[in-house]
Parts: sequence; C-alpha cells; structure tokens
Amino acid sequence: MSLKDATVATRLPARDLERARRFYADKLGLEPVEERPGGLLYRCGGGEFALFESAGASPGTSTQMAFSVRDLDATIADLKARGLAFAEEFGIVDVEGNYPSKGGRGERAVWFRDSEGNLVGIGQPL
Repeated sequence: MSLKDATVATRLPARDLERARRFYADKLGLEPVEERPGGLLYRCGGGEFALFESAGASPGTSTQMAFSVRDLDATIADLKARGLAFAEEFGIVDVEGNYPSKGGRGERAVWFRDSEGNLVGIGQPL
C-alpha cells in the first residue's frame, strides 16, 4: 500500500476544545460526527478534519485547512450572517497559478481564523 491510495485528513489544534466546538457550530454550522476525549471529528463533503486538544497554539500565519465551494459570494454572505469575521489583512483575492486548482487557473479565496487561531481558507475554483 502506498500513500497515493490513502485518504487525507486535517488535524487542527485547540487549546479550548469546548470553545472550538461552539465556534464551529455557531459560526460555521458544523457539528462533530464523532467525539472522543480530547478530540472532535467533522466530515464535510468527501473530506474530514479533527480538532484535538493541545497545549500548543497555531501561529495562524499560513493556511492550515481550506474548504472548496461552488459559490464563494453566497458562502461569505451565509457565514457573515452567522457572525463570522474574515481576516481583513487578506480580503477576497484571486490566487492565480499558485497551485493546481482542479484543472482551473487558480481560485478566488478568503480566509478567517477560528477561535483557536487556526487560519482557514475558503476557495472557489476559477
């Protein structure tokens, strides 16, 4: 078995797991599908991510996880209505030629920090 046959999942640190749970529920509308002591597992589309309790903190200086959506403007409007604040230093940007984007020329993207300081992106393929 090689890694090319493996599934990929993101793991994000959380200093306060209950605070993180509330953030992901209230601001993103996501609920964990599995809970274990010290961790929460979420599934979205064909992927998954976990929040794990950690004494360490994320520097939040680069994208740690990203969601791919079909309509970025509608997603932003929905999340703003939930009270999500986006990372103002980035704004909404077109990322062209930076990395493959499912056959496109890049993506239109925006970022936010979760309650634990993790930098999360949302992108729409161009």
